[in-house]
Amino acid sequence: MSSNLEQHELYENARNRVQQKKRLYYHFVLFLIGSVFLIILNKIFKFGENYIENWFVWVISFWFILLCLHFVNVFFVNRFLGKEWQRKQIEKLVEKQEKKITQLQKTIEKKSSSTKDDEIVL
Repeated sequence: MSSNLEQHELYENARNRVQQKKRLYYHFVLFLIGSVFLIILNKIFKFGENYIENWFVWVISFWFILLCLHFVNVFFVNRFLGKEWQRKQIEKLVEKQEKKITQLQKTIEKKSSSTKDDEIVL
C-alpha cells in the first residue's frame, strides 16, 4: 500500500513540476508577443510619445525582471526547496528525534537498573 502512495506522490510531484514549467514557457511566449506589441504600439502608432519617449523600454524591462524572477523560482528555488527537499528535511528531523528518544530510553533503563541493584544490595 505504501508503494502505491509513494508512486502517487512521485506522480503528483512530477505533474506539479511540469505545470510550473508550462506556466513559465507560457509566460515567456506572452512576454515576447507583448514586447513586440508594445514596440509596434510606440514606433508605428506613436502611442505615448508625447509623455515619455521610449516608455515601452521601461515596461519591457520591468516585465523581463518579473520573467527572470519566475525563471529563478521554477528552476532554482523550487528545485532546491521543493517537495523533495522538504521530504528529506522531515526525514532528517524524524531520525534525529528517534535517536534522542532511544538515548533517553537507554539512560532511563540504566537508572532504573541501577536503582534496582541498590535495592538488592541494601
